[in-house]
This record gives sequence, C-alpha cells and structure tokens, in this order.
Amino acid sequence: MRRGVVLILWTSVIVFLAWGAVVVAVAVTGAKDERTPSDAIAVLGAAQYNGRPSPVFRARLDHAATLYRAGLAPVILVTGGVGAGDTLSEADVGRRYLVGLGLPAGAAIALRAGTDTYASIAEVAGWFRGRGGQRVLLVSDAFHMLRLRIVAERLGLTPYTSAAPDSPIRANPRRHLGYLFAEGAKVPFTWMFQR
Repeated sequence: MRRGVVLILWTSVIVFLAWGAVVVAVAVTGAKDERTPSDAIAVLGAAQYNGRPSPVFRARLDHAATLYRAGLAPVILVTGGVGAGDTLSEADVGRRYLVGLGLPAGAAIALRAGTDTYASIAEVAGWFRGRGGQRVLLVSDAFHMLRLRIVAERLGLTPYTSAAPDSPIRANPRRHLGYLFAEGAKVPFTWMFQR
C-alpha cells in the first residue's frame, strides 16, 4: 500500500515537472520573433462576428499586414473555417479585412477548410504543394507558436514564427497564463498523436 502511494506521488511529481517544462518551452518559443523573408505569411484564424474579425483575429491580421508591407512575403494566407452558427468563414472575413486595409486582392488568399490548428496548417501545406518554396511565416498568438511549429514541420514546411504583439490575450496576463497552461497539455498531445 505504502509503495503504491509513493509511486503515485513520484509519478505525479514527474508529470507536473514535465508539464511545467512544456509550459516554459511554449513561453520561450512565443517570445521569439523570427520574422524573416518567406514564401508566404500564414495567419491562423480566430473568431469573427457577423463579418467582422474579433479583436484577437484583428490583431493577428494587422500584424500580418505589417509583415507584408515590410516585404517579408508576397502573399498572406488566411486560415479558418465556418464556426458553429456562422455563415461566413474566418478565412473569408480575414481576407476581406486585409483588402480593406489596402492590400492587393491577389495578396490575400482565404484557406477556408481549417477548423482547428492541425487542419489549418494542413491547408497551408496544401497551398504550398507544387510551388517552389516551403518557407512560411506563421502569425498567431504567442502561446500558439510552439504547437504551430511542430505541426508545420511535420507537414514539410519550414516555419518561422511572429506573434501578434497587440493581441488582447497578450495584454491580459491572467488570460495569457491560462492559455500557456493549456498548451502544456496540447503540445505533448500534438507531438505524440498528430502525424
């Protein structure tokens, strides 16, 4: 009985330390801005409200537009499918927003099939198929970057990350910390099971 309790305690400590190490890795990866010339910028979708990007999505799109205007890529790929109860895809709303900012219509491409992180990056990888390059500059929130990098590398892309600096999530320490803690479980799941 006593051995069983000790084993459970040690296992719990090891799991907790491993989870903590992943959370630290998520934070470190999210803090790095790897903006570099790429073949495309890919923006991960977020909520949209009746054709308007949510504040989180808008921060990501604004950052992607800044990177595009700096000449880091010739095109922005906007991901995101149709959410429950919606009639518009996040990708279409994001593309329309970018064009409204003055970007050329041909420079913003909607990839509508993504309903989660893996599916969105798979859409990005599909867009690259048959094209010469594989370098993609990923734009999302800081907490998301390690998982995006893992998925993109698995799908044959060469990923670089640049988190949206003005995200409302980043501006709210409690909320940001909650997302970091959640990634402590999501990243190992992605690493082990999403191939």
